[in-house]
Amino acid sequence: MNSGVDVVETLCHRYAFGDVRELLPMLRLPESELNRLRRICLFGQRLLDLDAEDFDMADAEAGGPEYTALVDRARACRMPQEPREVNRGALSSLRPAYDLLLEVVRARHLRNEMASLVATVHIIAEYLPLLVWEAVWGHAADPMRIDDNVDGADSVFGQQDVTCGHNRTDKGATARILRIDKAPGQGWRTYLDRQHSNVAHALGVCAAECRDKCSVVTRLPAAVQGQLAERCVVALAFGDSGVIKLRHAAPVGHGFGVPSVEELDETWQHTREVLGKRGGLAESILADDGFCLPGLPSLLTALAGTAIVPDTLLRDTAALTVTKLHNATVHLREAA
Repeated sequence: MNSGVDVVETLCHRYAFGDVRELLPMLRLPESELNRLRRICLFGQRLLDLDAEDFDMADAEAGGPEYTALVDRARACRMPQEPREVNRGALSSLRPAYDLLLEVVRARHLRNEMASLVATVHIIAEYLPLLVWEAVWGHAADPMRIDDNVDGADSVFGQQDVTCGHNRTDKGATARILRIDKAPGQGWRTYLDRQHSNVAHALGVCAAECRDKCSVVTRLPAAVQGQLAERCVVALAFGDSGVIKLRHAAPVGHGFGVPSVEELDETWQHTREVLGKRGGLAESILADDGFCLPGLPSLLTALAGTAIVPDTLLRDTAALTVTKLHNATVHLREAA
């Protein structure tokens, strides 16, 4: 049994929560301990998969106080699944979610899962303009609060106005966000799944590319407009960079191939060089910050205007799993 426990603990430290969950029954643990460990492993796997709909939050207290504390931290990273949920999660602030995204990037790199890593970087790029705007609005385009920021005189946000610089997709998403608060839960969730990232892009265009800016931007002080423009220019450029194009290449995610470590490293270095040549805030991506994709946390910190660093949710979940496993096997030996 000791060799089996050692294998399971090694898998925990590699964040193989799904595999650990399947292997736990072979350890012949008491039913209560087995169920508790399986619950924690389910939570860890959902963190790794960024399956944030619920992060296994039902009956969180059943996993014990340490697990409940981890779940409370994870709640800050999820999107509310109903329009009027009290905990606004990532709609209130994307910063905890970005900390988790960085930790997931690092975990995928450790596990040599390049396709999943690139897909996670793609998510980082999609919502990056919202991370920029959050510093101005105090929220990440929460549909329940955004009216105060984009409505009013001289605003064409969400309207079919020829002076608006948004493309057709972005116009559809911005129109939708202004009325989605009245939708039923399914409509709300569909909006979050399919259109909130388009709103992010639209707001990037508002600040960085629109030639005839409406009051969404012009209502802000000139200094703030300048900061927004500079940061959103870099955010949109990152969304068009080589590493994101690697995600959009036909093989990735369709079963026909996966980028190699060498291909990713080469593409990331090219992305750093191209963005870094822009100067200003973009030079932050050239920082040697010790991350597996060097410069990524530094770039996100520069664009957010506050520290964005890898979280420890995955690591802490793995450590809790190992601790609970160790305690359970000790008790099992003592009972024998």
